[in-house]
Amino acid sequence: MLSDDCVFCKIIKGQIPSTKVYEDEKMLVFKDIEPKANVHLLAVPKDHFKLLSQMDEIRAQTLSYMLAKIPQIAAQNGCANGYRLVINQGDDAGQTVFHLHIHILGGENLPW
Repeated sequence: MLSDDCVFCKIIKGQIPSTKVYEDEKMLVFKDIEPKANVHLLAVPKDHFKLLSQMDEIRAQTLSYMLAKIPQIAAQNGCANGYRLVINQGDDAGQTVFHLHIHILGGENLPW
């Protein structure tokens, strides 16, 4: 179920524009509007939940599906030589949008 007050849910619903690079019935991948690397994509499930701690078995299957799709999506978007995945969890980790999402960073040699 999508939330009415979540920016990523609004992007999924098409209420906020984004530069989509991949979409199917389970996930959406779009370009980050404040990129931290040459390639900075956000992969979001089409089911709203904030944290990994809120994941149930169905959401775990969706996350597994997303992780299986990301290598192909990353390669098609300039990350054939490698990429980094980041999932921020909570305020202390710097999570600013509380809809679980995976940052896909690459397109350059990333610093450690």
